[in-house]
Amino acid sequence: MSEIPNDLKYTRSHEWARLEEDGTVTVGITDHAQSLLGDLVFVELPKMGQPLDIEEQCGVVESVKAASEIFSPIAGEVLEINDALIEQPELVNSSPFEDGWLFKMKPDDHNSGWDSLLSPEHYAEMAEE
Repeated sequence: MSEIPNDLKYTRSHEWARLEEDGTVTVGITDHAQSLLGDLVFVELPKMGQPLDIEEQCGVVESVKAASEIFSPIAGEVLEINDALIEQPELVNSSPFEDGWLFKMKPDDHNSGWDSLLSPEHYAEMAEE
């Protein structure tokens, strides 16, 4: 069974989102997703300052087996990307919830979509299907 931390929210497309103390949101792909993809060899991330809508395609992760699009879990602006992944995409495999995060966002004030994300329990049920 894949690791599913209780302090995160999830999407049906296997991204996770963590609300930080400063109000920003850190985004990555789940342990389940990285295990299905296998060893990552390339990560394409959104641009700094890029505005994103809920479920907007904003990047790609590629492994030796497949490529998978990354979708924004919420609406907001990209504040920071994980530059380490450009040289070390395998960090997503070894540490999907810590060193392998993808990008950080400032949520839209009016409707970021945070409340519509999946709880850990609902994500676990969906991932088992």
